[in-house]
Amino acid sequence: MNIVIVESPAKAKTINKYLGSSYEVLASFGHVRDLPAKNGSVDPDANFKMIWEVDPKAAGRLNDIAKSLKGADRLILATDPDREGEAISWHVLEVMKEKRALKDQKIERVVFNAITKQAVTDAMKHPREIDGALVDAYMARRALDYLVGFTLSPVLWRKLPGARSAGRVQSVALRLVCDRELEIEKFVAREYWSLIATLLTPRGDAFEARLVGADGKKIQRLDIGTGAEAEDFKKALEAASYAVTAVDAKPARRNPQAPFTTSTLQQEASRKYGFAPAHTMRIAQRLYEGIDIGGETTGLITYMRTDGVQIAPEAITQARKVIGEDYGNAYVPDAPRQYQAKAKNAQEAHEAIRPTDMSRRPDSMSRKLDADQARLYELIWKRTIASQMESAELERTTVDITAKAGSRTLELRATGQVVKFDGFLALYQEGRDDEEDEDSRRLPAMSPNDALKRQSLSVTQHFTEPPPRFSEASLVKRMEELGIGRPSTYASILQVLKDRGYVKLEKKRLHGEDKGRVVVAFLESFFARYVEYDFTASLEEQLDRISNNEISWQQVLKDFWTGFIGAVDDIKGLRVAQVLDVLDDMLGQHIYPPRADGGDIRQCPSCGSGRLNLKAGKFGAFVGCSNYPECRYTRQLAADSEATADRSLGQDPDTGRDVWVKAGRFGPYIQLGEQKDYEEGEKPKRAGIPKGTSPGDVDLELALKLLSLPREIGKHPETGQPITAGLGRFGPFVKHEKTYASLESGDEVFDIGLNRAVTLIAEKVAKGPSRRFGADPGKAIGDHPSLGTVTVKSGRYGAYVTAGGVNATIPAEFEKDTVTLAQAIALIDERAAKGGGKAKAKKAAKPAKTKKTAAKAADGEDTPPKPKKPAAKKAAKSKTESTSKARAAVSSTAKTSPTKAAAKAPAKKSAGTN
Repeated sequence: MNIVIVESPAKAKTINKYLGSSYEVLASFGHVRDLPAKNGSVDPDANFKMIWEVDPKAAGRLNDIAKSLKGADRLILATDPDREGEAISWHVLEVMKEKRALKDQKIERVVFNAITKQAVTDAMKHPREIDGALVDAYMARRALDYLVGFTLSPVLWRKLPGARSAGRVQSVALRLVCDRELEIEKFVAREYWSLIATLLTPRGDAFEARLVGADGKKIQRLDIGTGAEAEDFKKALEAASYAVTAVDAKPARRNPQAPFTTSTLQQEASRKYGFAPAHTMRIAQRLYEGIDIGGETTGLITYMRTDGVQIAPEAITQARKVIGEDYGNAYVPDAPRQYQAKAKNAQEAHEAIRPTDMSRRPDSMSRKLDADQARLYELIWKRTIASQMESAELERTTVDITAKAGSRTLELRATGQVVKFDGFLALYQEGRDDEEDEDSRRLPAMSPNDALKRQSLSVTQHFTEPPPRFSEASLVKRMEELGIGRPSTYASILQVLKDRGYVKLEKKRLHGEDKGRVVVAFLESFFARYVEYDFTASLEEQLDRISNNEISWQQVLKDFWTGFIGAVDDIKGLRVAQVLDVLDDMLGQHIYPPRADGGDIRQCPSCGSGRLNLKAGKFGAFVGCSNYPECRYTRQLAADSEATADRSLGQDPDTGRDVWVKAGRFGPYIQLGEQKDYEEGEKPKRAGIPKGTSPGDVDLELALKLLSLPREIGKHPETGQPITAGLGRFGPFVKHEKTYASLESGDEVFDIGLNRAVTLIAEKVAKGPSRRFGADPGKAIGDHPSLGTVTVKSGRYGAYVTAGGVNATIPAEFEKDTVTLAQAIALIDERAAKGGGKAKAKKAAKPAKTKKTAAKAADGEDTPPKPKKPAAKKAAKSKTESTSKARAAVSSTAKTSPTKAAAKAPAKKSAGTN
């Protein structure tokens, strides 16, 4: 028996059919081991020794593989043909060695670029050993990402509360987006004018010509800067006579683009269909793994993670045959086209992304695929076939025209393009990120000295525009141009930036969010070298050299680590206030826009005497007044006037106080009056603005309605208790005692009557508790040292972790789906220290000693602990110490590097994200 290991269970089933009964094909389900999400998993002091941990979900599958090896003749490792696939094969082999499951079995590594019977059977005839250089390159990349994430991210959590994570490539990609935001903010629009005449040939054919010169001087695009200048040229052109000076027609050829690589497929799918890179890769994975055709599952495309642009000779032959059949021999070039990758050190040696069988036309496959799969398959098929088609033959024509107006001579120019032979354009044309005028319009026939008549004259005012924000496609393209990251990581990098709230995708463009801009400013201020484009690209080249077996992976790590840990140590002594001062200066232009009245941009609009500056809170950076706590003015960072400026809506007829729309650190809100209008200790009444409502759309009527909430609708006829209506975090509701019932319409909260409210309350009681708020079974993530199983659940007030009867809320800066066991234990210990849960749980849940160093690292911060009441000094001291230790373990970094053992503060699992 021969045991074959692949990654996907779908592939396992298909490949087993291809190979027959003498083979047993098992799936690893992707990676089986990874670095534990804690400090010490990579030890620079031990020549970067790495501690690998088997994924609990993979343990059973590895046991199955070990059992299957008993009595087997061969272990054939057939995971994907890239670095990750090579690493998975290596991990599987290492685990089998640890389990002593290998006796005399022959170990072979095979790779196939497509899941077809021929590709698989051919691969089995050409086995090789595991490529040690590729595994070394994988380990170097994984260790680098781990060291950066688990060293830099905790520094961010301490110095920039609310920041989520920083990654080696992720941070540089974020910088690209934020640098573009800075360019847009610094951009100053410039006025310019264009003059375009519509002219008629002697045969009456119309065309357009642009003014390009006057009085012997050339006129560039921005040279006509005022309306007065444009009017002067207009008068001259209106009085001028026109004649053709010269006609220049030049032949040109346009060659087809190379077949798709991973990055070009992501770019084109984004341009043409609006697919996110991650979505494109999911669809491509499905097409690669195959669909049922004639009772047999067959892969429709070759492997979708590749830098290569070459395709197999037999595929080229098949493509040329299809071209001849569908378009004729004129579209088949004399010789097959060969392409060469432009990227340095293209990481994969296999083919470009192409159909496994060119004869499977898109129209015949569309019935077997869903809509997105059909569109992506059609895109890949067209690009591949077009890459082997004849070039397009064009004729680019330039017509120079003279306009004489008395003693003045003006020059105009018309350009056009004629397609003489469409070639590959008959099938496919690549999309563009930012469309430009390619002068592709066709010009009528003209000859020198032809007299022309002016039909009309267009004089148009323009303003220069800032550079466009990156689309997902153009960001991927820019990263590839700079040599940052690798195609297989682009989709995950973009997804992480969106998930972290560092960027948002709006109208297909990536906008740098305030949270992301603060992180980039921090990194540029204190870790400038590590977010430089050239440095990151140079590191990628070194990783590629490792895969070519040219340099040692440990030496690359050592060179990087020496400087990096020094930079980390340099910032550890800085207080949060010092960091914020640096960022305040760096982001000043973004945070403090010019005032309409020309006044001091830093003057507090609330008290008038305080100075605005950058502050840090649990949920991130915000702008506050220096007179805090006397003045409690806060706002978000955004420089948008609607979001930052306080606006009076008028007076409340009942109190005579002004009603304001204000911008706070958590967003815009409504406030009745100012603090000075209230007695000491009394706070102004406030109301939130409903989601989906812009602050600019709030008028006095709506604001007064919002301030009236919650309102009493009436008394319940059975209990006599009040029923109220209000707005909560989950939208509008009615409430009776402890029962809440949602309202369908936001406006209903203002006018719902008692009968309707009673009915909704009764329906909610009859329905019983919502599964969302009481029956969530949760997800077990491991065991607490003393309280048993730790489970993550969704509750009425948000996500929480629980063990042994102790429930602890998951802070907003964490993600429910990615919270680690170490973080969960720290949160549970903190809650137990405060008195949460059962009595025995309180006694058992003692904070681990591992939190001591992390707690020390939290000292010196700007916010001192609140004093405890004298009546319980000893107990309060114990609770305070336990709480600070547990909290420090979650949100602070230890003063030592990850070189030390796991006795330091646990870090987020997501910190190691690339």
